[in-house]
Amino acid sequence: MPAEVREEVREEDYERAGLSGRLTPGTSPALLLVDPARAYVDPDSPLYAGVEPAVEAMKALLAGARRAGIPVVVTRVRFRTDGSDGGVFFRKVPTLKVFAEGSPYGDFIDGLAPGADELTVTKQYPSAFFGTSLAAYFTAHRIDTLLIGGLSTSGCVRATALDAMQHGFVPIVVQEAVGDRDPDVHAANLFDIRHKIGEVWPMAGVEEYLGGVRGDEHP
Repeated sequence: MPAEVREEVREEDYERAGLSGRLTPGTSPALLLVDPARAYVDPDSPLYAGVEPAVEAMKALLAGARRAGIPVVVTRVRFRTDGSDGGVFFRKVPTLKVFAEGSPYGDFIDGLAPGADELTVTKQYPSAFFGTSLAAYFTAHRIDTLLIGGLSTSGCVRATALDAMQHGFVPIVVQEAVGDRDPDVHAANLFDIRHKIGEVWPMAGVEEYLGGVRGDEHP
């Protein structure tokens, strides 16, 4: 069966199963960039993923959010040198040692570091919400919608989008601004996010949405 036909059949099956709801974004969004780390773009890193196109889209997304004046949050992963604060996750994925203190691979990709007035969230697990004050921060700022970009689609992006939904924020994953090492895994996770967790929008749709947002409406 050709890939296009398989996709059509899959869509029809999900529609019949009732997995076709749509979420409407609110009027108070924030940008959440998940782990734009050098580990994913440095060819010498064991986690190099060939996601340079997604990184360029993330830069455009960040610039658009700043023009719109909406809050920006950027996450990073950092562990103690022995990984003792990473628990089972660190044991399951030993290559996470690239994010240990002192490793340059945990640094932000050039052009994606948060500004002085933007929030940095340090985490040890896939979701940006787990073990952090992120939900409280967004609630305090009356945020209702999260524009999500970052790395990787099947890991920290998906976990963060799921927790965003579970905390009551509308998650909008920006299609071009997320990436993964395997294009099939990337596509499958975007499909699943779109049907079960939140929305997946192209950059053009996000730009149009941000064009209607006034940053001075945010506290």
